[in-house]
Amino acid sequence: MLIGYARTSTLEQIAGLEAQRESLRAIGCERIWEEQTSSVGRRTGLSEALEYLREGDALIVTKLDRLARSVRHLGEIVEALEAKNVGLRILDLGLDTSNATGKLMLNVLGSVAQFEREMMLERQKEGIVKAKREGKYKGRAPTAQRMAPEVHRMLSEGMTKRAIAKALGISERSVYRVTKSAQT
Repeated sequence: MLIGYARTSTLEQIAGLEAQRESLRAIGCERIWEEQTSSVGRRTGLSEALEYLREGDALIVTKLDRLARSVRHLGEIVEALEAKNVGLRILDLGLDTSNATGKLMLNVLGSVAQFEREMMLERQKEGIVKAKREGKYKGRAPTAQRMAPEVHRMLSEGMTKRAIAKALGISERSVYRVTKSAQT
């Protein structure tokens, strides 16, 4: 059985998710798990797909970066698939791990993808340093700090920090930071 997995990083990437879904259906996937979460976020859809796979099945993804966040993570996924005797196919690369060449290419391409991502992050950091030096970089707006009056009001009403975080759509950690900054 062909099992598909599709992922986009943000909710705004609807078209990307639809394109992945169409590609997976076109190849003949009978079941497709999909989710919209960052590569470092919790990936319940991937976990469920990996759990569902049975011997002889194949996990199909459209692109390598939709599946794994690093070479190490890719290795863990491949190891789990091999333990179940399940293949992996990556459509845009024409890659199939059911043979030795496919496994070699997966490792090489996984390493290249990780290298590319690390280089992009380095360039991003360099750009931020330069922008800060030139006074052009302000950083992300401190969302939770703007909500400080509301946080303090809710605390005075007896709400728990967890309930406040949920009500305001911020992390519980942010609520603690707001209360701590008010104490200093």
